[in-house]
Amino acid sequence: QKYRCVKMNYAIVETCGKQYWFEPGFFYEVDRLVGTEPGDKISFNKILLIKDGESTKLGKPCLENVTVNATVMKHSLDKKVVIFKMRPKKRSRFKTGFRRKTTRIHIDSIK
Repeated sequence: QKYRCVKMNYAIVETCGKQYWFEPGFFYEVDRLVGTEPGDKISFNKILLIKDGESTKLGKPCLENVTVNATVMKHSLDKKVVIFKMRPKKRSRFKTGFRRKTTRIHIDSIK
């Protein structure tokens, strides 16, 4: 069998101190984007890499004149992470939980 070359279109974007792999038409959960409401159109400017079919563009550190356009879908909370600390032989136990605030976005286009 021969392998077909799949032409992908994606971008690696830095937002909220993290790097994300974005493809057009998909939904992603990112850290809470403060100051946005569901339905708002946003654009990311810190693009580190773009792959468009056969060509690849790499920024040093960021690409100029390139944006990723997205739509804010909703704000939510992530699954709870339980933190449990215990000191053996001391009867000291500490249990708490944490839920990360997230924003679901839909990637519209990469330009």
